[in-house]
Amino acid sequence: MINYILNLLTLATIYSIAAASLNVLVGYAGIFSIAHAIFFGLGAYAGAQFALLIVPDVLLASLIGAVVSGALSLLLALPALRVRGEYFVAAGLGLQMVGITIFSEAHSLTGGHGGLVGIPPATLFGFDVSSPGAFLAVCLVALLLSLAVIQILMRSSFGRALMSIRDNESAAESFGKNVPLLKTLAMVVGCAIVGVAGTLFAFNLAFINVESFTLEQSILMLAMVVIGGVGTLSGPLIGAVFLLILPAILTFIPFIPPTEIGTVQQFIYGSLMAVLMIFKPSGIAGKTGGK
Repeated sequence: MINYILNLLTLATIYSIAAASLNVLVGYAGIFSIAHAIFFGLGAYAGAQFALLIVPDVLLASLIGAVVSGALSLLLALPALRVRGEYFVAAGLGLQMVGITIFSEAHSLTGGHGGLVGIPPATLFGFDVSSPGAFLAVCLVALLLSLAVIQILMRSSFGRALMSIRDNESAAESFGKNVPLLKTLAMVVGCAIVGVAGTLFAFNLAFINVESFTLEQSILMLAMVVIGGVGTLSGPLIGAVFLLILPAILTFIPFIPPTEIGTVQQFIYGSLMAVLMIFKPSGIAGKTGGK
């Protein structure tokens, strides 16, 4: 039971990192991405391959995952620089579909639908950190570092420029802000951080396949940000914990049949989203009245 709780907390921590990284795009830069799971997957595959082929050091593997995801984020940055609103959503959806196809077919890199198996236990500076408690501590440190980086960046001139673009891109451009460059940097930062989350996800499960990086996962991360509070530091954490802990709680309610847990979960999610949009559209941690 203790290991189950520790594993659940570890998963919530990993998704908190992923949601916080998406909030950099959605909440601070106004870039509505629905392809974030692809970069989550890039980090997971890159980190897993590094662990399988070289050394299972979680720090080095996470850095590799961050570099790969951040570098390939330019694939999403290019349409972000050219289109806005619903057109960018369509571009993101196309990238999500292309990414899933590549993950499914690039057998030498991703294992295809069979995935990558036998990812070795995580180490850190030569010490084994694969036990549930130790790995949770590693993930918590990664979460704190990610939040610190995001907070420092968002309080800097870079962050203020991003938020000006979010609020009014044309006005920001008229004041001399380099909108294309700022959007590109925001994309690189957000995707690099989710690459770290992907690597931790791979180590945690010791197995990954394409099913973990589908459109549903992108929507789940977006829901974490929206429910928790867009443009806030704590909001994505609240959303991640809520959306991951809730299914576990439902399994302990005796009068809900196991086969109906998914249905009840979707009903609660949908109802909560509707209530939030009516009474608190800025999310649980958001300020009343919006940003």
